[in-house]
Amino acid sequence: MSDPLETLGLDPAQTALYTAVLRLHRATLAELAAAMDGPTDTVGRQLDDLVRLGVVDEQSGHYLARHPAAALGRLIAQRLDLLAEESRRIDTALSSIRHLIRDYDAGRDYQSGPFPVELVSGADILYESVVGIAVQAPPMELLTAIPDERTMLDFARKFADPWVDAQQRELLSMRAIIPVSTLTLPGVRDQLGRLLASGGQVRTLDKVPSWFMTAGPGVAGLPAAWGGNLPDHAYNFYVVRAPIVVGVLRSLFEELWARAVPLPWGRKSDGMVQVLRLAAQGMCDDSIARHLGVSVRTVRARFADAIAELGAQSRFHAGVEATRRGWLT
Repeated sequence: MSDPLETLGLDPAQTALYTAVLRLHRATLAELAAAMDGPTDTVGRQLDDLVRLGVVDEQSGHYLARHPAAALGRLIAQRLDLLAEESRRIDTALSSIRHLIRDYDAGRDYQSGPFPVELVSGADILYESVVGIAVQAPPMELLTAIPDERTMLDFARKFADPWVDAQQRELLSMRAIIPVSTLTLPGVRDQLGRLLASGGQVRTLDKVPSWFMTAGPGVAGLPAAWGGNLPDHAYNFYVVRAPIVVGVLRSLFEELWARAVPLPWGRKSDGMVQVLRLAAQGMCDDSIARHLGVSVRTVRARFADAIAELGAQSRFHAGVEATRRGWLT
């Protein structure tokens, strides 16, 4: 086995000498050389190293062992400082790599010429274009943010079918962020249910900052004005084919996705909704357990899941949040 003190900077010979000083507690150079059965000059140099490391004191020709907790604790603290500094250097290097990657992408885009930007008009073209891109390189990851009820209604009534069909055929995989207020719109729940059943993922926010989308690693869709939606601009939008723009929008999407709340539909979510709905009717834990045919422990676990999922502080707060987010509709 390796010597644990080697990590602190002591070689095997120094460790053996340190152990001898500990056992003798107070000894001269000659006594320590005799105990080590080694040359006086060699032992003297090793003692100088131990004094410099701070684990042994020298007083009037005698060498005294410092208490191991204090002596080795100092070495451990020094080693931790070195590790912390090394960690800071690694973090700095990683940050530099990210900046270099951005410079690399910018240089590549510069060499390829100006950003290819195309003004596109029409909802049909939007939804057909997504499927067309997916066909070229399946399965394409589609990320989209929908900020308003009108766009969500158009999606549910007219345009969800081709995207759901493409997902069922494994041409694309879709993640969408939508406003929580759109969950109660006519037809939205059914279409979102189909989207989830085909493998898509949807989360909600109180407010989505703007419409945008990314289709795979190389195509992005942007509104005519940031912060706007599609219907207000007659479905005019820009298609940008630049990896650096796609990367920025994907980073924004992931940030919003981390803050968003999953839909209350699915096996686990259904359980949370059930206990919240029954609690809102005035039922206690025991009554809810009997009504659902589960244990009281399961009921309480579902309440805990709901509180965590909704970011609530209590059951009552969870019920308020669930109602506001359309979970209990």
